[in-house]
Amino acid sequence: MNDTVMKNAAVIGAGTIGLSWTALFAHHGLTVRVTDPRPDLAEAIADALKTFAPHLGTTAADLASRVSIATDVAEAVRDADVVQENGPESVEFKKDLFAKLEQEAPAHALLLSSSSAIPSTAFTEEIDGTRVLIGHPFNPPHLIPLVEVVPGEHTSQESVDKAVEFYTSLGRTPVVERKEIPGFVGNRLQNALSREAIYLVEQGVVTPEDLDKVITNSLGIRWATVGPFLGSHLGGGPGGYRHMAEHIGKSMKKMWAGLGTPSQSPEEQERLIEAVEQAYGSSTYSELAETRDRKQLAVLHAVEEN
Repeated sequence: MNDTVMKNAAVIGAGTIGLSWTALFAHHGLTVRVTDPRPDLAEAIADALKTFAPHLGTTAADLASRVSIATDVAEAVRDADVVQENGPESVEFKKDLFAKLEQEAPAHALLLSSSSAIPSTAFTEEIDGTRVLIGHPFNPPHLIPLVEVVPGEHTSQESVDKAVEFYTSLGRTPVVERKEIPGFVGNRLQNALSREAIYLVEQGVVTPEDLDKVITNSLGIRWATVGPFLGSHLGGGPGGYRHMAEHIGKSMKKMWAGLGTPSQSPEEQERLIEAVEQAYGSSTYSELAETRDRKQLAVLHAVEEN
């Protein structure tokens, strides 16, 4: 394990993900400097800490005591042990930013990106890059444990080890991915399921609301506890995954060929948007997010207790 103690964190970009990281870092005792050009930054931080504090079992005042605003990137990272970038999904933006981070951040600082699709090799070709890697969370990172740790071609093993140790210290579950691929693992799986979900709604098989019921009352429960492969291993009975693959797997292969490709034409997309809005539009974003987070916390607590 690495002996570096993370005391100071810089959060670059204070959108939904950046604000969630800010709360989590502060909750675990780090001093956090946040920078973002948005004019309402102070208000956004205050609102986020007020919202997230109960999830973390603390108070907004306690979190706020360790959070400050930096006027620019250089000020945010000047004494940082770790930097978490949460900027736009743009290779050019990240190229410019990480070149600056390598110059401005202390030499020991770990440089992490929350990029949800772009591997770090794509934006580190012109810099050293040994301490740059992906630390991709699932929204919101102060609740959802997974962090996909994805080293680039230039990332050192020491940086990978430091990232795993850092996220573990925050109570997260880091998974090191052995090969770069656009979208990483979580988003690719999510997109594969979303693609078939959209197709089924487009074909009139099911409504968006009922499709959500299918997932939350079956796969969501199963995968929250065991995941797809262990679920299949158990589904094969005493014969395990081998029985599943050699028997049911044959019919599953036939089904793969019939999986749909949604058209997502402007007309179909509009129909889908209207259907989702009809299902959930009677509630505000805050109400829906509060319900989601309350249920997610209940699942997490149940899993932890078992």
